[in-house]
Amino acid sequence: MRRGEKLRLGAFFNPTGHHVASWRHPDAAADANVNFQHYVEIASLAEAGKFDLIFLADNISVRTGNPEVIKRSAQYIAGFEPLTLLSALSTVTKRIGLVATASTSFNEPYHVARKFASLDHISNGRAGWNVVTSGFEDEARNFNRDTHFNHAERYHRAHEFCRVVQGLWDSWDDDAFLRDRKSGIYFDPTRLHKLDHKGEHFKVAGPLNVPRSPQGYPVMVQAGASADGLELGAAFAEVIFSNHFEIKASKAYYKQIRDRAASLGRDPAGIKVLPGLSVIVGRTTEEANAKFETLQSMVDPIVARELLSLVLGGVDLSKANFDEQLPNDLKPNPKNGTLSGFDNWVSLARRENLTIRQLAYRAISARGKSFVVGSPQEVADHMERWFSEHACDGFNIMPPYLPGGLHDFVELVVPELHRRGIFRTEYEGTTLRENLGLKRPVNRHAAAAVSVAV
Repeated sequence: MRRGEKLRLGAFFNPTGHHVASWRHPDAAADANVNFQHYVEIASLAEAGKFDLIFLADNISVRTGNPEVIKRSAQYIAGFEPLTLLSALSTVTKRIGLVATASTSFNEPYHVARKFASLDHISNGRAGWNVVTSGFEDEARNFNRDTHFNHAERYHRAHEFCRVVQGLWDSWDDDAFLRDRKSGIYFDPTRLHKLDHKGEHFKVAGPLNVPRSPQGYPVMVQAGASADGLELGAAFAEVIFSNHFEIKASKAYYKQIRDRAASLGRDPAGIKVLPGLSVIVGRTTEEANAKFETLQSMVDPIVARELLSLVLGGVDLSKANFDEQLPNDLKPNPKNGTLSGFDNWVSLARRENLTIRQLAYRAISARGKSFVVGSPQEVADHMERWFSEHACDGFNIMPPYLPGGLHDFVELVVPELHRRGIFRTEYEGTTLRENLGLKRPVNRHAAAAVSVAV
């Protein structure tokens, strides 16, 4: 079944790639975490492939744990602050969207509103905010807390945080700045609006000291699939980075998030669902399998176990037998990680009777997200099926190693998607909203004025 639209693609950049052994690959940039030219190269490559957006995750602590594991890991150790990096990349790109993560747990709404509005101006309308609540105790201890907020409190706070940020983005009417040299009037004070928010978690007067940005609001992205995460996404998200690796579960989630958004008065078409997908592609199936086995051979078992623990939400597996199945009494940690990830991976292990080792080596391929290994046709078959059956609106592509994994996708898979007519050959517009097919939000104060006039 062919949909009357094109699929959307994000390029999710983990510095060296998403496979846990990516930094050891001979064609990867081992110093990617502090190599700006590396990011220039891969951002330009993604833009040449006509990707909708670049997506950067973020952790606000140095990863801790077993020293034997940590010293072998390149992920979540140290690297660039994402908004700073995307601001720099905005000067060497022209069309691709720039999405950065910022936590609602350890920021203030005014900071986030100001930074993303500024990035939207700097990039001429290409900014996006990935809303997260943070998931690790180590992060809390960097921000004047001994423990993290509990899961429910994190999301309750996030709802209020998002409402405040949107209110601040509406501080100025689009036409507030007259800059009339002849009259000497720089801006019209009647088109400036104070927020005066007083809530359970935040008290913010406003207005924001950044003019309304080119997109009205930078695009709001969200990546939680738990019950609380779904509620947050349905209320605010315009792009959702989901973690489903089976089409049946993704189809159910796709319908659920849209139905919930509609019940909140939102247009379901205003949400684009992009599951994470790591692709290892070769000109033939055999070549792709050889690339995959090369990466798998570089993984230390102790690292595989630790990554599985991370994917399960911080569950301690140190005392479990690696060659036995997950303990029957295994429980998620409500303060760490994502509850949806725990459910997805435990269900897979039970269903296929996998040992912890087998499950771990599945997880390392894409840090707990879906992955496909094959020829360009096989990869495109997978993507087209999910897209045509309304399991998603596209994918957040997670290259296994960089820059090589992204280069392979752009060189081999993108032309196959073009041949099938399901992916763009040119950008539709200049802003991220235009390219995603999302409406520009109307300033609430302008809308209210029109309503009163009518």
